[in-house]
Amino acid sequence: MAFFTHHITRALSSSTVRNAAIKHVTVIGGGLMGSGIAQVAAATGHSVVLVDTSEDILKKSTKGIEGSLKRVVKKKFADKPEAGEEFVQKVLKNISTSTDAASVVQGTDLVVEAIAENLKVKQSLFSTLDKVAPEHTIFASNTSSLPIADIAVSTARLDRFGGIHFFNPVPMMKLVEVIQAPGTSQETFNALLDFSKALGKHPVSCKDTPGFIVNRLLVPYLIEAVRLHERGHGSKEDIDVAMKLGAGYPMGPFELLDYVGLDTSKFIVDGWYQMEPENPLFSPSPLLNKLVSEGKLGKKTGEGFYKYK
Repeated sequence: MAFFTHHITRALSSSTVRNAAIKHVTVIGGGLMGSGIAQVAAATGHSVVLVDTSEDILKKSTKGIEGSLKRVVKKKFADKPEAGEEFVQKVLKNISTSTDAASVVQGTDLVVEAIAENLKVKQSLFSTLDKVAPEHTIFASNTSSLPIADIAVSTARLDRFGGIHFFNPVPMMKLVEVIQAPGTSQETFNALLDFSKALGKHPVSCKDTPGFIVNRLLVPYLIEAVRLHERGHGSKEDIDVAMKLGAGYPMGPFELLDYVGLDTSKFIVDGWYQMEPENPLFSPSPLLNKLVSEGKLGKKTGEGFYKYK
């Protein structure tokens, strides 16, 4: 009897998840990624709460979203400035901010986490939210390099935990990687796919493997470009030009590394190397390590592989 009841309950809860479209979204982290996710969700009619640790950060995030929306409006509503202004106000109305994640998640359908790439910090956040979020609430991480299963283990909702990886800048980039960890239920996975489509994005299905699809192919390519240069087989400038003109890439590998941040790239490679030390694709790069140790992290610090004014 207990077995039968358990399965009826599961069937009922599954259908609830399946039929309930995601309307209320909580985005944790007011940085570039979090703000971008909040913006696209609000622009597609979702009710969004953006959460960060201080009011100052949130004011900066809101200002950034407003600026980004105005850029969108310039293109979309070039000949209708009034309609454009109306659109900006409508989107901003869908966004509220808070410094209290625990109280906010009590009324949310989906929590998207976009904070620092630190496993312990992410686990601590989700562990806290798991105790207060409603049963139907789906948790998702926007991590680009950490295993979803390692984050999800901090909660009691493995079936309602998945990955939803956006790309920077979020309002412009069409791709979303939706990750199904071993514990993620099909209903949760489908809900995240549907949510991505509702944002006007193009989702691809990924397994919970290092780097998912894009970074798993992109990061080894970037590091191999550095190794090619280290071996004296090509200058940075020539390698960049070759990949732009020969492969049709919008940026060369050294330009892209500087744009992403050398510290971020190093963090990803080091993490994968720890997971799979025997994989030569994940071997550390002495040149990359040297630049990071010197604080030359790319565009954000004014110097990386190239110098920026």
